[in-house]
Amino acid sequence: MPAVPAPRAGDEPELLAAAQAADAQAAHRLGRLYAQHGDRVAARLWWERAAAGGSVDSAYNLGIWHEMHGSLEDAVTWYEAAASTGDAEAATNLATLLLEQRGDAGAARVWYESAAEAGSRTAARRLALMCEETGELGLAREWHRRAAIDGDAASAHDLGFLAYCAGEEGETVHWWECAARGGHAESAYCLGLYLHACRDPEGAEAYYRLAARSEHPGAASRLGGIALTRGDLRTARGWFEQAAGAGRAEDQRMAGFVCVELGDTAAASHWFGRAAAGGDAEAAFNYGLLLIAEFGDLAGGRHWFRQAARAGHHGAAVELGGLLTVAGEHGEAQEWLSDPPPPSWDRPAEPELTARAELAAAATARGGGVPLVAAELAEVLSTWDIVTRPLHDLSDVLAWLAERSGVHESAVEHLASVRGTLVRPGSAPWPSPGELQHVLTTARDLRRRLGLH
Repeated sequence: MPAVPAPRAGDEPELLAAAQAADAQAAHRLGRLYAQHGDRVAARLWWERAAAGGSVDSAYNLGIWHEMHGSLEDAVTWYEAAASTGDAEAATNLATLLLEQRGDAGAARVWYESAAEAGSRTAARRLALMCEETGELGLAREWHRRAAIDGDAASAHDLGFLAYCAGEEGETVHWWECAARGGHAESAYCLGLYLHACRDPEGAEAYYRLAARSEHPGAASRLGGIALTRGDLRTARGWFEQAAGAGRAEDQRMAGFVCVELGDTAAASHWFGRAAAGGDAEAAFNYGLLLIAEFGDLAGGRHWFRQAARAGHHGAAVELGGLLTVAGEHGEAQEWLSDPPPPSWDRPAEPELTARAELAAAATARGGGVPLVAAELAEVLSTWDIVTRPLHDLSDVLAWLAERSGVHESAVEHLASVRGTLVRPGSAPWPSPGELQHVLTTARDLRRRLGLH
């Protein structure tokens, strides 16, 4: 159907005469002219006359009009009138209205399907997301595929994740590459993580840089870490500060560390202070150390040691106890020194392990799920990596670890199973938050019994 030409200034007398003679197209154009002039009431009047004469465009416009200014029921009526003729936009708007305003997922799905079959990329994506929510992953992938082929980068990104969770590596790379080429920074970042997890740091860096062009904070953080391993402190500082500016406490802390190494104590104080104020215990501890060592600020140091100790930081509790002892405040000093928080696991995991952990955390957060904590997942992976390192033959690793540590073999087997899921997605469902906590307890018990701190 050819587009109805837009009305122009001066067309009103001619359009009015034609509309009064029951010309539906003229009535529609006259309604548009009044709408352009801000006369919504007159626009509605002429669109109603045009719609009665068979104008689908007027029925669609009336749906929009009533959605904005009138009633939900009238909007549904007019959208339905246009959608029933095969108008994809009207069907999409109708489905969205039914879903978001009425909560009628069944009716919404019918109209999304109608719109998607008529070629609406938006409807195909919304339909895919609905199918994901109901667990119909095969249908979800098909609708995402239609939207992605039509240029929807977000659906290409989602296809990459669905493939990743199913263990389909080729599809994962294909769709994340498609989305990244379409300007989807998160896909470029995820592809970087995937390549890092597959031990391709050069390929990973290329995609991190692509994501960083769109100021993706995670990509900036990864690039900061890469620069740090090369000993390029100035470049590392630039990347960490870019990530820190997005409010990421871990990167604020890392920016602080790099600034200390570069001798810029004022900047280090700024970044440690921001991270500490955001609740980062390690940053609070280091901020306290910096205040005392560089600025002679004992009161400030004590304040931040106390904040870190209360958050469970072992070193801060010990330092605070020492400062309080020197100050003669033996009561509180003894409280911290007699029962300090246990030392935390502070060995940095290998980059490929943290990449796997971050992908798993992102996968579990999709669709409103309860996200797993990437740092905890990385701790599980890193623990397994370290405790099995002495073994050349991993064929009987469970029995060996159980015998050497005294941890029950079933607990070790559970830890191995979760670790396997993280490194081989699709082999089993992602662990639940409760399951992860159980496995973390086993990992920490293993390290304690094996003397790994």
